[in-house]
Amino acid sequence: MFRLTVLPAVLGLTICSFALYGQSDSSTRGRKIKTLPPTARVEVTILKDVNGKPVENAAVVFHPMQGEKDEGNMELKTNEDGKTVIDVLPIGGTVRLQVIARGFQTFGDDYKIDKSDMAIEIRMKRPGEQYSIYKKHDKPQEGGRDETPQKAPDSSAPANSTAPADSAPAPNSSAPPK
Repeated sequence: MFRLTVLPAVLGLTICSFALYGQSDSSTRGRKIKTLPPTARVEVTILKDVNGKPVENAAVVFHPMQGEKDEGNMELKTNEDGKTVIDVLPIGGTVRLQVIARGFQTFGDDYKIDKSDMAIEIRMKRPGEQYSIYKKHDKPQEGGRDETPQKAPDSSAPANSTAPADSAPAPNSSAPPK
């Protein structure tokens, strides 16, 4: 009786060992495993510009950039301390950070991820007056172009003034009368 139970057990162990030996040679088949690049831990803090208090429930959107191409996005919300943490951004890459919070101007900027542990603090501003091209402005709009506007040509005078020679000069002209 003992021999009848030992023989199938030995036979089963022998078959299993051959099966395991066949699976251990992974150099010829199976999936190639690609290691992921090292990632950084980025902590973003969102504060109100006027008093420095945290902005809760602000949407912080991360857009990893590959050159000029957006590789998708990841959106996180801030906690009651105005903080959010992400730890999947590859070191050496660039991320376009966008912050959207109710009652504040939308913020956006590009950041180079060059350290394994980074902290970014953003101060959110209240919305300003709507910018209009029909109003005169003393200084350029923040966030817009800071070039001074070029003077437009006077629309009352024709571009190519070809007045006939026998016409009288204009009354405000400094030319002597004929």
